[in-house]
Amino acid sequence: MSATRMWSEHRWIYIGATVVLVAMMIIGLFTYTQQKNTNEAYRKANELNEALVAKGFAARNPNNIANTLGTDGGAACEDPNSDLRRGLWLVQIANGAGGPGMRPVITDRSILEAGAEVVKVYCPDKLGAYQKKINDLKTSDVINP
Repeated sequence: MSATRMWSEHRWIYIGATVVLVAMMIIGLFTYTQQKNTNEAYRKANELNEALVAKGFAARNPNNIANTLGTDGGAACEDPNSDLRRGLWLVQIANGAGGPGMRPVITDRSILEAGAEVVKVYCPDKLGAYQKKINDLKTSDVINP
């Protein structure tokens, strides 16, 4: 049996094996990249959790932090110093009433510092401007330990 005849008889086997091999290589590369991102997300989540515990907050599940913030901080790091984000953030620390009853409140400094820890871990290049914005707010010790 000649080599040419053997190739023509088994051509689909060779092509199929090559396609499967290339697909497995692509899947392996994607899985490796995904695992690297997952490890980085858990490292940052643990770092944030430890910083928050050191500031007196209850420990959080690092899996939840990693799933929410990922490796880049997600929405928390998408321009945290913009006027729109600041406005939304100030609404969230209001008294909770809707409509004309909504009023700003004096918040505890530790709440603001928790947000600064998120920025410090996930987007440290934006920490200076974020810290300046929270320093402009009136705060008080309103949380009883």
